[in-house]
Amino acid sequence: MTGAAREKVSADLKEKDDSGASIPALTEETGRSYGVLHRVLSESGVTLRGRGGATRGKKAVSA
Repeated sequence: MTGAAREKVSADLKEKDDSGASIPALTEETGRSYGVLHRVLSESGVTLRGRGGATRGKKAVSA
């Protein structure tokens, strides 16, 4: 994917990401690999979200 085609795909992916679509959802929709989508989104200036789920850090104190 190069040139104008890459720019169009990049703009489309950025718009969908801004609307809340996840990279795994976009891989199913586009048929492209996670790595390709991650790279294109990163190159287009998208701030990638964390993976979610449990994170390491301070544990919540139960009352």
